[in-house]
Amino acid sequence: MLRPTFPITTRRLVLRPYVESDLDALYAIQSREDVCKYLYFEPRTRDEVEVALQERMAVTSLEKEGDAIRPAVVLAETGELLGDVMLMWLSEEHQSGELGFVFHPDHHGKGYAGEAATQMLRLGFEDLGLHRIIARLDADNRASGRLLERLGMRFEGRFRQNEFVKGKWADEAVYAMLADEWRDLNEF
Repeated sequence: MLRPTFPITTRRLVLRPYVESDLDALYAIQSREDVCKYLYFEPRTRDEVEVALQERMAVTSLEKEGDAIRPAVVLAETGELLGDVMLMWLSEEHQSGELGFVFHPDHHGKGYAGEAATQMLRLGFEDLGLHRIIARLDADNRASGRLLERLGMRFEGRFRQNEFVKGKWADEAVYAMLADEWRDLNEF
């Protein structure tokens, strides 16, 4: 079980639970076609984003496998919502989890997603005690793949036409990191 102590602060960011007042900023992200290009959903309506926001607000801890936390990532200096990160507890038996992230394109290329994702890896390995964390993405999403590699995650494979998404078959790329690899990267 994992109940993170929020907020989690980094050099430039604050990771915190979503709140009602995040609706407009989350809508500005999830309603964009370029954001949704590699996601499972099409651009969302305001009502759909409101449902997604309520779901994010409802889960702030990992109580059992299948649970996922999705803290908001805000710029510490201004409080602006940049996007969110996700840690899902995939299996208690196999001590595995999954990492994900979605950021507004205005904030790509500044290292924010990597800074926030590092905190999710830390929570998964150090606090939840996971053995393995994966990241799954559309194989055409090379920018996210490069970010995962910079985090120290290893490309493990490309599954051809693995999922039927938005009316077409899509290839899935899988990246992973083991707990001992995390420790090796973070030894001082």
